[in-house]
Amino acid sequence: METKLLILPGLGNSGEKHWQTFWHKKFETSSRIIHDNWDEPILEEWLSRLNEEIDKLDSPTILVAHSLAVSLVLHWAQNVSSKNVVGALLVAPADVDSPKHTPECIRNFSPMPLFQLPFPSILVASENDPYASFERKEYFAKIWGSDFVNVGQKGHINSDSDLKYWEEGQEILEQLIVKIKAFYK
Repeated sequence: METKLLILPGLGNSGEKHWQTFWHKKFETSSRIIHDNWDEPILEEWLSRLNEEIDKLDSPTILVAHSLAVSLVLHWAQNVSSKNVVGALLVAPADVDSPKHTPECIRNFSPMPLFQLPFPSILVASENDPYASFERKEYFAKIWGSDFVNVGQKGHINSDSDLKYWEEGQEILEQLIVKIKAFYK
């Protein structure tokens, strides 16, 4: 099964040094969502754009979400489905319910949807991510039915983490692809 990637950056977009940007350059079968407002996100607008992009899919696609975009994926999957969305790589979810961990401008993404995803997923977490507690990310993985991968001390797994092509993440993506193939047999 040849799978495409739909890259979903979080708040502020993913800059030139972000692993999502490197992946978009590397993987020819990837596309990247573009929002009108990256800095003051409105859930309804982001959901509308995600629906537009998913409606364009014509083959099996993995959602590759970072930070705030993880909650976007959950909000989408709670109400909509697509035969072409076959899995999700959920990296460093921002805890949209926690004013202690996340800015006020994303509170409209709260509450974080809590249900089992209808497709295979892996949640990737760092032990020292300032945007969600490690325990909370473990809880999300359990509720969502996601495999949980601890990548150690990598901050928010973003541009500041300086991961470039993030080879470890590519290996985790390969694990997800294996899981997807088994799921859809």
